[in-house]
Amino acid sequence: MHIITISREFGSGGRELGKRLADLLECDYYDSEIITAVACESGLDPHYVEKKLGDHGWQNLPITFRGTLGSAAYMQSSQVQLLLEQKKVLENIAALGKDCVIVGRNADTILAAWEPFRLFVCAGEKEKLCRCRERAPEEERLSDKELLRKIKQVDKARARTREILSGSSWGQRDAYELIVNTSGWEIKELAPVVKGFAKSWFGRKQ
Repeated sequence: MHIITISREFGSGGRELGKRLADLLECDYYDSEIITAVACESGLDPHYVEKKLGDHGWQNLPITFRGTLGSAAYMQSSQVQLLLEQKKVLENIAALGKDCVIVGRNADTILAAWEPFRLFVCAGEKEKLCRCRERAPEEERLSDKELLRKIKQVDKARARTREILSGSSWGQRDAYELIVNTSGWEIKELAPVVKGFAKSWFGRKQ
């Protein structure tokens, strides 16, 4: 069984790369499906779950709580309850024993015991702005300054979540098998290259 996890900066194209990788490898792909599964397990609306798991407020909790998601203090937080559900969903996916690509959700740290191929996707500010504009709904007309602020907020939240859950730094070089900077590249050009690298990495582990 081969699991590829993708951590990514907001607007870097990590989600598209993950989908293309899964298509090339002809394996399962998990992204928003995880939110749906968490919502089903918790009996909550998927939109509520997505908002709570993406809420920046809970990430102001002190780092001293890292790794103690089962503590009474944490269990009072609805966000942490959902994180626990998300952890269970990810572990159930891994337990299926099927090849898959998982985007986000700190899957690389949660599924460390399964030894996934850990990929981090990044890009320059200009490229992230352009990609976010291309994919933004028409009613969302933010200035470059506002959009850049949003990108930085999301990335800061992702970094904070990882630090709380694992104590390691988000984007830290030695925490990944491969780091890809998508600046100046079409995602469709990068996907076959990443596929080849991942297959070689898995081959060396056998």
